[in-house]
Amino acid sequence: MNKVLLIGFLIGCSFFYSLAIAGKSKVDDYNLVWLAQSKGSHESMPCGGGDIGLNVWVEQNDVLFYLCRSGSFDENNGFLKSGRVRIRLFPNPFGDQDFKQELKLEKGCVEIESDETKIRIWVDVYHPVVHVEINSVKPLDTEVFYENWRYKDRLIRKGEGNATSYKWAVPEGLVTKKDSVVIENNAVCFFHKNASSTIFDVTVAQQGLDSIKDELYNPLKNLIFGGKLWGDHLKYNRSGTGKYADTDFMYWSLKSVKPATSHHMYITLYTARKNHVREWMEDLNSKAREAYNPSAKKETQQWWSDFWNRSFILINTENQDSAPWKIGRNYQLFRYMLGCNAYGSYPTKFNGGLFTFDPCFVDTAQSFTPDYRKWGGGTFTAQNQRLVYFPMLKSGDCDMMKTQFDFYLRLLENAEMRSKIYWGHEGACFTEQMENFGLPNPSEYGWKRPEYFDKGVEYNAWLEYQWDTVLEFCLMMLETKSYVNADIVSYLPLIKSCLTFFDEHYRWLAKRRGVKSLDENGHLILYPGSACETYKMAYNASSTVSALKVVLEKMIALLKDSEEKDQWTKMLSRIPPLSLTHRNGEKRIAPAKLWERINNVESPQLYPVFPWRLYGIGREELGVAVNTYFHDPDVLKFRSHVGWKQDNIFAACLGLTEEAKRLTLLKMTDGPFRFPAFWGPGFDWAPDHNWGGSGMIGLQEMLVQTVGDSIYLFPAWPKEWDVHFKLNVDKGTTVEARLVNGKLHSLIVFPSYRSKDIVNCIQN
Repeated sequence: MNKVLLIGFLIGCSFFYSLAIAGKSKVDDYNLVWLAQSKGSHESMPCGGGDIGLNVWVEQNDVLFYLCRSGSFDENNGFLKSGRVRIRLFPNPFGDQDFKQELKLEKGCVEIESDETKIRIWVDVYHPVVHVEINSVKPLDTEVFYENWRYKDRLIRKGEGNATSYKWAVPEGLVTKKDSVVIENNAVCFFHKNASSTIFDVTVAQQGLDSIKDELYNPLKNLIFGGKLWGDHLKYNRSGTGKYADTDFMYWSLKSVKPATSHHMYITLYTARKNHVREWMEDLNSKAREAYNPSAKKETQQWWSDFWNRSFILINTENQDSAPWKIGRNYQLFRYMLGCNAYGSYPTKFNGGLFTFDPCFVDTAQSFTPDYRKWGGGTFTAQNQRLVYFPMLKSGDCDMMKTQFDFYLRLLENAEMRSKIYWGHEGACFTEQMENFGLPNPSEYGWKRPEYFDKGVEYNAWLEYQWDTVLEFCLMMLETKSYVNADIVSYLPLIKSCLTFFDEHYRWLAKRRGVKSLDENGHLILYPGSACETYKMAYNASSTVSALKVVLEKMIALLKDSEEKDQWTKMLSRIPPLSLTHRNGEKRIAPAKLWERINNVESPQLYPVFPWRLYGIGREELGVAVNTYFHDPDVLKFRSHVGWKQDNIFAACLGLTEEAKRLTLLKMTDGPFRFPAFWGPGFDWAPDHNWGGSGMIGLQEMLVQTVGDSIYLFPAWPKEWDVHFKLNVDKGTTVEARLVNGKLHSLIVFPSYRSKDIVNCIQN
């Protein structure tokens, strides 16, 4: 460590407490404040906690919010909202110049106020309860409307199937089935009960798995989801119909018994697999009693306070009109959105998460219900999902990653049964676009498949033979062990099964083509494969080779049993080398050894940089990857900041400061909607969560990277951007640093012994 760095470290240590407090309080600078009402749901703010997300806005003096809870999948695997709530106050407290709506990040709530009235909306992190608190100087009457567009069966129209697992192949007459709404003890109870036959049954039959149907995990069977709305001193008032945006709805309203200066209303959401509705209703009412937990607000606010103290990135705090400041703000705003599904039963969806809104505001041609989102509800696209979860390592949110890991763990047996049924060998085969029951999306699998085509492979130009993305989630599991010493014993069978699939399947394929199962060097012949969705029918795709090498090395390092170590070490010896090309006297990473065609616009030749980190700062042959970044014609042609594009991450990992700066300014600038971190639709839907996730990763990599024991500080950070950050790295280490006018002013490394590992890439 150089002398200046040592002084900075010592100064930082002496101010540890004050800096940490400053980091926490500074998040309030990123609170979003609106002084005018909204024009529609596209001008909403996210609010949530635990596994519930709300879109909150005020329109024509009505307070509105959508309800969305993780795991609310119907029989078509649409991810359905639980309805919309509208609050109307009498007399109206909002004047033309008397309105304020604020997202308070530190407390995890939205506050709406005028001079004499304040409304606070928040979600209990630990119990599935939404709270609305209204306090006013003068007594007000309150009417609360529960609005539901699924008051009848709704025919799924052309194009609308994209919100379901049928996608573009919707059977004639398919409907989104109606919900049930009942009034009980001055409360509105609403629920959706899945029909006895679901898309699971259709998919199993399509993919020739009826013989093992009863053994397969089926999360849609007997699923009931919905909730209950009620309030202190509210009674049932009336019902009726209306229309919002493009969709008609029915409402049921509760009204205050008499005017009061204080009103409190609650919504409990509950999702479970139950044989009978009455059993579900009993559980719902039990959950509803949790709304009266007197410590709920304090516990929730403490959770959010702790959340913000785990990590932060504060840029140019003295110039809140600057583009870099907005990047820092949008980083915090998007991280907040991810925190709203910290403990969901399902991972945060890449195509909108919990915060989609009326689709006509995204695309005027999509005049569908608020349930619509492109690329499916219960369909999970692995290449997109990974970008939502990778940034949680450095942000210190490893506890939030469990939801994504458990998603794969639940599906392990289904994935293993696919391998046994189709090919007769061991190992878990996870496809790229996969349903929440572990089978390929039926429309991507192909409804018009030739009889001769391999039943284990998707009949799809983009997705055929793309099986390696699951290894990125295996990497994340292994990394949580390194970052926070997480107990990953339960995930090791999953990791081993995924590796086994590649070893068994590609030897099996080779033996079907010829006598030998390995090449002349004793390596697996990874053909046919796929380098992302782009280089198809690939031979030894670089993304696959890198994945197998890194996951095997990390797992071997973790194992203690010598016999088991030896087994996986032998597999590691069978992994072929990366393919390189030589052009104009320079080496570059090739996307694969060979390929038949280019089908998409990804750059898998740079996956050895990220996520696999075989090349980068502090590693050998950095120049090979830099050459690839700047001179590979496909990489140049595909370069972009939009959506899931990760050129900003590649640039940061390679120490290309100007490139990282340029791309981050494009990617993390304000999105097209009123809420700045509602990006998209990009290639997917709005708000685009893989757009936000890839932006988070790139910003983190610009600030800190690790190689072996070394911690590289500011490896791709522009000197002219002042920054105060706290991020997590491996070996249970946190790094907090402040850069002002290009000079390191303070540094805190915990545990302190790792201060010797710091390499300052911005020399003062």
